[in-house]
Amino acid sequence: MDCMKSMIASRTTNPVRGKVYLVGAGPGAPDLLTLRAAAILRRADIVFHDALVHQETLLLAQNAEKIAVGKRCGKLSTAQRFINKRLVDAARKHAVVVRLKGGDPMLFGRAQEEIEALQAAGINFEVVPGVTAALAASAGLGISLTQRGVSRNVAFVTARVGEGQTDHDWAASAVAADTALIYMGVGQARLIADTLMARGRSPATPVVVVENASLPGERRFALSLSDLPHVAGLGIKGPALIMLGEVFAAVQQTAGFADALPETAAVS
Repeated sequence: MDCMKSMIASRTTNPVRGKVYLVGAGPGAPDLLTLRAAAILRRADIVFHDALVHQETLLLAQNAEKIAVGKRCGKLSTAQRFINKRLVDAARKHAVVVRLKGGDPMLFGRAQEEIEALQAAGINFEVVPGVTAALAASAGLGISLTQRGVSRNVAFVTARVGEGQTDHDWAASAVAADTALIYMGVGQARLIADTLMARGRSPATPVVVVENASLPGERRFALSLSDLPHVAGLGIKGPALIMLGEVFAAVQQTAGFADALPETAAVS
């Protein structure tokens, strides 16, 4: 009986009244946000957002409290377990809670950890997809990631390993795929190039590095896999994606690329 009273008291003092929406903010450009995402942001009471979400996107949540919880490589960031707790706590106070993530929540966004925390707390949630950076970069280049006779499969990979996590064989997927899209890899460009070539990728494999995909300041660098380490000297500061495969063989001849830079890299 005492146990039952305790459970009832707990539910009374900590009622779950809200719903958490894990929303994809897209690759950067505010007008690539989905209609559903925009509608939810307008209804939001509180928004926990990534560091790189565009300010115009945040303006859609006019009546919401906005809290930055994003992560950026080499900068101070909010621990994931703390983000999970804040989402749970917010759902007990607010009707519409938004976790706004760059790109798509379900691709390198640690959404599963947040989903599991919400499920454990008995909180309703919904995932709203977004346009991931690789698709925006592909669209900007005018290069399809799959092409008949050239690329029939695509791998989305990252070489980064989180603190406390064991290493993983990311290279196996990147070598096996016709087209490989490597997220958060510019800072590890030399490691990526050396590993892929050691595992069998040709040094001549075409590579495109896209910085700030979909934004006015987007830059594109076309080079070969053997020259990938040289991106360290190209002043890349924004989020960047490494794209490699034969589908990018003609990129240096497409509009938007200037003459070759030193070390064979082309840039626009």
